[in-house]
Amino acid sequence: MRKVQLLLLGLIVCLMVRAQETFPVNGVADPRTRAYAFINASIVKDAQTTLNNATLLIKEGKIVAVGNNITLPADAVVVDCKNKYLYPSFIDVYTDYGVTVPTRPAGGFNYMAPTQFTSNIKGAYGWNQAIKPQVNAIDQFNADDKKAAPYRMLGFGTVLTHVKDGIARGTGAVVTLANEADNFAVVKEKASAHYSFNKGSSTQSYPSSLMGSIALLRQTYLDAKWYKNKPATEGTNLSLQAWNNLQSLPQIFEADDKWNDLRADRIGDEFGVQYIIKGGGNEYQRMPEIIASKATYILPLNFPQALDVEDPNDARFVSLADMKNWELAPTNPAAFEKANITFCLTTSDLKDVKQFMPNLRKAIADGLSEKTALEALTKTPATLLNVYDKVGSLDAGKLANFIITTGPVFDENTKIVENWIQGKNYAINPAEWNTVSGEYTLTIHTPKGTQQYNLLVKNSTTAQILQADTVSVKLNHDGKAVKMQFALEGNKKAEGERPHRTGQYLLSGLALKENWSGTGRDDMGNAFTWTATYTKPLPAETANNRKRMQSRPIAKVTYPFDGYGFEEMPKQQNLLIKNGTVWTNEKEGVVTNTDVLIKNGKIAKVGKNLSDPTATVIDATGLHVTPGIIDEHSHIAAASINEGAQSVTSEVRIGDNLNPDDINIYRQLSGGVTTSHILHGSANTIGGQTQLIKLRWGADDEQLKFAGADPFIKFALGENVKRTTSPANNRFPDTRMGVEQVLVDAFTRALDYEAAMKKDPINTRRDLELDALVEILNKKRFITCHSYVQSEITAAMRVGERFGFRFNTFTHILEGYKVADKMKAHGANTSTFSDWWAYKNEVKDAIAYNASIMHKVGLNVCINSDDAEMARRLNQEAAKSIKYGGMSEEDALKMVTINPAKALHVDNKVGSIKEGKDADIVIWSANPLSIYASAQKTIVDGIVYFDRERDAQLRKKIQEERNRLIQKMIGEKRNGAPVMRAQPSWQYVLSCGDHDHHDGMITIDISEDDGISAATLETISQNK
Repeated sequence: MRKVQLLLLGLIVCLMVRAQETFPVNGVADPRTRAYAFINASIVKDAQTTLNNATLLIKEGKIVAVGNNITLPADAVVVDCKNKYLYPSFIDVYTDYGVTVPTRPAGGFNYMAPTQFTSNIKGAYGWNQAIKPQVNAIDQFNADDKKAAPYRMLGFGTVLTHVKDGIARGTGAVVTLANEADNFAVVKEKASAHYSFNKGSSTQSYPSSLMGSIALLRQTYLDAKWYKNKPATEGTNLSLQAWNNLQSLPQIFEADDKWNDLRADRIGDEFGVQYIIKGGGNEYQRMPEIIASKATYILPLNFPQALDVEDPNDARFVSLADMKNWELAPTNPAAFEKANITFCLTTSDLKDVKQFMPNLRKAIADGLSEKTALEALTKTPATLLNVYDKVGSLDAGKLANFIITTGPVFDENTKIVENWIQGKNYAINPAEWNTVSGEYTLTIHTPKGTQQYNLLVKNSTTAQILQADTVSVKLNHDGKAVKMQFALEGNKKAEGERPHRTGQYLLSGLALKENWSGTGRDDMGNAFTWTATYTKPLPAETANNRKRMQSRPIAKVTYPFDGYGFEEMPKQQNLLIKNGTVWTNEKEGVVTNTDVLIKNGKIAKVGKNLSDPTATVIDATGLHVTPGIIDEHSHIAAASINEGAQSVTSEVRIGDNLNPDDINIYRQLSGGVTTSHILHGSANTIGGQTQLIKLRWGADDEQLKFAGADPFIKFALGENVKRTTSPANNRFPDTRMGVEQVLVDAFTRALDYEAAMKKDPINTRRDLELDALVEILNKKRFITCHSYVQSEITAAMRVGERFGFRFNTFTHILEGYKVADKMKAHGANTSTFSDWWAYKNEVKDAIAYNASIMHKVGLNVCINSDDAEMARRLNQEAAKSIKYGGMSEEDALKMVTINPAKALHVDNKVGSIKEGKDADIVIWSANPLSIYASAQKTIVDGIVYFDRERDAQLRKKIQEERNRLIQKMIGEKRNGAPVMRAQPSWQYVLSCGDHDHHDGMITIDISEDDGISAATLETISQNK
């Protein structure tokens, strides 16, 4: 006969009174303490060590001993834990438990609103409101039993809490979830330092972009280093002082996305800091880069819910990438384990923390081992926070933080009975002390005879009856009474027919130890009696025979994570393009029946009748071969474009926030584009540093960058800069005269800064804004300038000549035909639109003959896009100048190939088909200036990134994959799983005048990447 647990710990009153020594006692003091001995338990000391039939002894909130042969004190309360498991309570390293998080006023940076230039926080703090390392969570902490309860229900006993507000957020504190006085809940006052890219509640206008947040972080690191010498010019700066004081703590960065993970890691690398990175759950899509970061990660388990896509009209607005992520997101923790990356798990980002354990079981079903899962919730977080001497395992001397469970903690049917925190008991499922799990013989006595069944009871609410089919039983066992409801199978109706249910059976009765009995009734009203007798324990479950939470994912990780991505990145190969009409852009001009040999990513030879046994032959008979198109002015592949809060933001860098997943990279490859110059927007006089990229579809953000290219920066003139359309503008300048003065002032400051750095580099504060301007003065960085009106173009050139530099390129330049001679004398390039005009006051004098006139004057003229859609047809935009101005075909094509290469100082590498240059080549179906021409293959560095035949095959695969995932989601819904309303998948297509993703074109990203009709919503794109 099995011994039944009689002790109900839910009724035990813990007499450990923590008399705070410095606090007065109002009443009669009771200093008694009590020891507790938990015997006969399976004790999981840590993920490596399990003790069977063991004892855990605790006293005064700490573990006294753990093992198999422990002498118990005479006064110990003995708790029999037979058939129970003891685990260390879990640790969550990313919470805001017990602290208040300020909220930001509605809205964000508004281009039309007044600018707040400095912090509105009173005191001797730093200039930027989003940088607040002086904030300490411990100063705000208050134990909150109501908020602690949901964590305790999940098995958590300890959390790291911090104020989730700002870019630099101050320190976090390790606290327990005990319902104790705040003093006793604190494990470590200052355990970590916290950062993010999110400015939080700050109402200050700067930063207004991701790249602005990055620049502010970089500048703060430099300022803090400079402040260590206590410069008199700074006075007391409590923010920088606090920043320096917390650098020895574990540094935790909330990134929340795979690309932000890498951006944060690069900041750390620059300043010798290894961040612990809180990820976003999509890191599995870029594991090689995540591995290379060498960071420890904090992983949320906020897996996306299945969408309700039964209505085809709803389904068509959901991108394939979102559906794939739904299927693959639970594999993220397993991907980290496979890559041997240390990580913790957190409840953070879950809308309902009750989903934590079901989601964790999904992750285990998809490859995460239970051992690693346990370490990620116990030892790993405790070690990272340097509190493993206090929590994280069941060892003598540590806090008595442990949970009691009915079985292995991650089993689907296991329940947490109690959660002990600092030696105090918190009942979770006290009824589970009445051990009911096991196999029973269920006997039903009816007037027609006796029926017996094998009843498997897993816990007080879950059971099954084993027949030909397993029958689920709704069970309610509270230790005294028991109720059961189920539908039994009847006899077969005919030969070969499956059994059928006869209806519901309702049973109720008493549960006396291991013998249950009572009365029941079927759905026909027939009464009967029944008994259930315990026969043996349930067989132990193993990882291999546990029911899977979901079927093994089928979707593939592709680069990018998109329908048109590569399962394996394409390789560079030797290619021989035969018998094409080759537009060389060299003195040879256009040559027919000509071959181009590509080897090792370079153009090896151009000529007739070439051969190479190592090369793959591409027959270009009847086709045209040109250099890849170069877009001098683009805004694709970036997470943010404008840092518009200040007149001069030369410290920000487009290269800090590239987005390699942008579908426009692929779309523009399909239009023959191989190189794009990604510009900062036109919100301010001196904008941010630009980034030249090659359209290497599937590469990461660093691999997109055009290696060895000269650095550029974006300037702007006119209406955007002086904010003509903003009635509340309070930012200087307000006039075109003011724009000129901003330039003069900026370069005057740059000259003074350069002189100071040369004289005393140690005591001169390094300024990232002025560093970029000094590079311009020293001809190490070059300007591309947004411009329209002839007067301000002339004024800008005069400023440059005054300070000894030139404006490398005037872009837009729709009044360029008026000042072409002056620009030629200045030495400027021009980049313009083919036929844009009349979209705002500044362009009322624009004409379609502009490019041809500037070309005839002798300027190097480019045609640019400034538009994600137009870039797909830049060849046609160039062809318009043949009509408007009679330009030759070759010269027209040069405006989107060799001319922008010259303007960008990369004409030694790209822009023409010449031996030794990069093999950036397009094979067209017809004359590339024809509206009927389409790119058949687009080659970058000898790698075929776009192939029209592959594209056609992918469209079919995309449809098949979408249908599979839609059916799987519908299946989830029909099986009773929770689903959410279908949400469209959005992409923000940025342009010159866009700010913080609030203006410009908004595209539902389901068009070509999903093989279905485009659905696009457009709002007016301001200030193009």
